[in-house]
Amino acid sequence: MKAVLQRAAQAQVDIIENEGCISRSIEQGLVVLAGIMQGDTPAHIRLMAKKTCEMRIFEDDQGKMNRSLLDIDGEMLIVSNFTLGADCKKGTRPSFSNAAPPAEAIPLYELFISECRRLGVRKVETGEFGADMKVSLVNDGPVTIILDSDKLTQPKGNE
Repeated sequence: MKAVLQRAAQAQVDIIENEGCISRSIEQGLVVLAGIMQGDTPAHIRLMAKKTCEMRIFEDDQGKMNRSLLDIDGEMLIVSNFTLGADCKKGTRPSFSNAAPPAEAIPLYELFISECRRLGVRKVETGEFGADMKVSLVNDGPVTIILDSDKLTQPKGNE
């Protein structure tokens, strides 16, 4: 899994549908662009959820990034983003073959959402997998962190 975490003062996703638009928003917290990759397992997803929720990227009373989303009782907006799997090695048109196909990705994306809730994030809003979406945010800092499950300590087994 690959994820882009953006510390946000506020954020919103507009899900564009034939009947109109559904908007979901958060106040202070994290916007997570979540890309499920080929070979990702539930163990990878659990690891990424824990890392995301516990990442100390919010300021403490001394202005140091020393607090997690859970510490500040922050909110989270999770948006699926298969383009994080882009392979741009050849030519100028990216290949997305590294991204997991929807049949594999959707259950893992939903697991990520449920794990963040289980870990204690009080408000989790989401986009809609595969939908046309418009994301807007006020990036606080700006602070933007890229996580890749392949570059983290790997989970044991294939849970």
